Amino acid sequence: MTARTLTCQVTEVEDLTPDVFRVTLEGRAEAVAHAPGQYLELKLDNATWVPFSIANAHGGDGVIELHIQHWPERGNSARLRELVQVAERLTLRLPGGDCVLDPESTRPLLLVAAGTGFAQMKAIVEAALHADPERRIDLWWAAREHRDLYLERLPREWAETHAGVRFHVVTEKEPEEPVAGERVVAHLGRIDQALAESLDDIAGQDVYLSGSPGMVYACVDVLASLGLAPSRVFSDVFAYAPREPLVPTVGSLVREGRG
Repeated sequence: MTARTLTCQVTEVEDLTPDVFRVTLEGRAEAVAHAPGQYLELKLDNATWVPFSIANAHGGDGVIELHIQHWPERGNSARLRELVQVAERLTLRLPGGDCVLDPESTRPLLLVAAGTGFAQMKAIVEAALHADPERRIDLWWAAREHRDLYLERLPREWAETHAGVRFHVVTEKEPEEPVAGERVVAHLGRIDQALAESLDDIAGQDVYLSGSPGMVYACVDVLASLGLAPSRVFSDVFAYAPREPLVPTVGSLVREGRG
């Protein structure tokens, strides 16, 4: 898809935690079309465009959902928070990114996210379950504390209503209350350590990762020893923070003439 610039209406700004808020936008359905896993850039001023994963699969209704982490100590974050609260319309550039759900693959999905990296995985899960409600999906969501999983009820619902979905809660700090539920598994520690301790063989799975470069590459290094297929692992990190070797090679769903 060719990137385009458009203006969308702000329809809702909702605090999900003290540090994360959700912004809902509306625009022309054909103008906001995107593949699940792609991101947009939001115009902060004439010289500043800030990228955010699109947190919903394209549904043909013109709705765009964003999950935004607020960092009070960062100037751009404070300006962005103020902008979305007072603006009636925002200027966007979309879509961007090649870390998208492969519509031709039926392989089990291993999705690994940290913090608001969940936004990208949310869009991928929505699209995958829409195409095949029986698809096997293992979603790992990591945060420092349990309360930081700002939309935990949603992956719990997926796990409760779809037999193929398992939700893995990963926290560095011991939760105050035990984490339990239908096909919900709790892990304590760093996400890469949790993957190493819990998984045996991931051959045959499509792997998507969303988080900081350090987190993504730590997980890739673990998964590489567990049968990770280099051509079936995807992350936006591979584009903006590449290393040598990556896996040593990574998959790309960008095909000649695709648009």
